[in-house]
Amino acid sequence: MRMTFAELLAPMTPEQFFAEYHDRKPLHLRGGLAKFAGVLSWRQINRLLDMTHIWSGQSLKLVLDGTPIPAEQYCARATSRDNEGVMQPVAARVQDWVRRGASVVLNDVDSLTPGLAAVSQALESAGLGKAQGNVYISWQSHKAFPSHYDTHDVWAVQVEGEKTWNVWEGRADWPIPHPAFRTEGQAHHEQAKGRLREKVLLKAGDLLYLPRGWYHDALAEAPASVHVAFGMHAPLGMDVLNILHERALYDVEFRKPLPRQDGSAAAKFALTTRAGQLAQRLAELARDPKVMAALERFVADYHFTRGGNDLLAARGLTPPGAAPEAPAVAEDAPAWKVLAPGAKPVRRGADWVLKTERGTLPLAPPEAEAAGWILARPDVAEPELRAAHPGVDAAALLARLTEAGLLAAA
Repeated sequence: MRMTFAELLAPMTPEQFFAEYHDRKPLHLRGGLAKFAGVLSWRQINRLLDMTHIWSGQSLKLVLDGTPIPAEQYCARATSRDNEGVMQPVAARVQDWVRRGASVVLNDVDSLTPGLAAVSQALESAGLGKAQGNVYISWQSHKAFPSHYDTHDVWAVQVEGEKTWNVWEGRADWPIPHPAFRTEGQAHHEQAKGRLREKVLLKAGDLLYLPRGWYHDALAEAPASVHVAFGMHAPLGMDVLNILHERALYDVEFRKPLPRQDGSAAAKFALTTRAGQLAQRLAELARDPKVMAALERFVADYHFTRGGNDLLAARGLTPPGAAPEAPAVAEDAPAWKVLAPGAKPVRRGADWVLKTERGTLPLAPPEAEAAGWILARPDVAEPELRAAHPGVDAAALLARLTEAGLLAAA
C-alpha cells in the first residue's frame, strides 16, 4: 500500500493545510469508509497480537476508565529471545480485561503493516518530522484517558467504529517531552483546558489533526472503536543548541575556563563580560555557512528509515521493485473489509437483491447466502469465502460487492 500526503488530506490540499491549519488550529476531515480500509483491520490487529514475543508491558498497555492497569495484572514473566527477563502479555488475561471494558494501546506500530507504514511515510514526506504510531482500541462508554495535551502534533486516523472527541479551547505553549511538562497534575489540566471548542464525531475513514499542546479527550460511540494516533515529532529550536554545542567544541573560546569568583565586584563583572562575549560568539557561529548547512541537513533528514528491502533484486534474481509488498493479511490471500456491516440480502419473489447506496444489486440464491455470510463479518479473505461457499465464484462476487461500495480491499 502506498499513500501520498495529498491523498491523506484529500479533499483538502496540502497548500491549504499549511496556510491555515498547521501548528495553528485543529482540523477534522471526512473520508468515507473505504479511505483507510487498507491501513489496519481487526484481522491485522489479531495477527499482530499473535506475534507474542514482540509485545511487553511497555509496548502493549491496558487502561480501564482512565486508570492504567499494572503490567503484572495482564502479563507474566517470560524470557525474551535475547534470554532476558520480560513481562509478556498473556492473551487470556488481556481478553479478561477487555471483557471488563479496558482499552488496549499498542505502541510504536508505525512500520508493522504496509498500511501503517504508508501513512507514516506520507506524513514524513511532507517534512512534518518523525512519525510514531500508536493504536488505540476502545469500547463504547469506556474512556481511556482524561483531558490532556500531547507534546507532539497528533494525526488521528479512524479505521474502525466511531469515537467522539472533545476538543477544548486551551493550548499549552509548545510543550516538549521533558519532566517539566510531565509533572502537571490533572487538576491543572482541567483548569487549563478552558471551554469546549467543539465535539468531533470521528467515523471510519475520518482524520483529525491536533497541533501540539492542544487539549482533548475522546470516548468511543460505537460498540468498538479503533484509531491510530500518529505523533509527529518535529525538529525543535532546542536542536539548534545541540548543533551549536557540537560546533563550540572546536572553538577555543568555549574551552577556556570561566573567570574565578571571589565575591568581588570585579570578579562578577569579568564573568558577566565573558558570558556576553560567548553569547556573541554563539550568534556568530549560528550564522556560519557550515553550521547552517548542518542544520538544513538535520531538518531535511528528520524522519525514520523504513522498508527498502528487496533481497531477490540484490541477488539479481528479479528486477528492482518487482518483489511483492508484504501481505496485508495472513497467507498472502486477498482480503476485503466490510463497509456495510449488518446489510442483508432481501428476497423479491424468486430473486434476491442487496440494496446499496449505488442502487440495487441482484443476486442468485447461492450468492445471496454467501453475501449474507460476508456482510456479517468485519472482513473476509477470498480463500475463506471459497471454503465456506464452494458453489459461488468467490472472486466474481467479491468484485461485485466491491463495485457496489459494500467492500474495500484491505
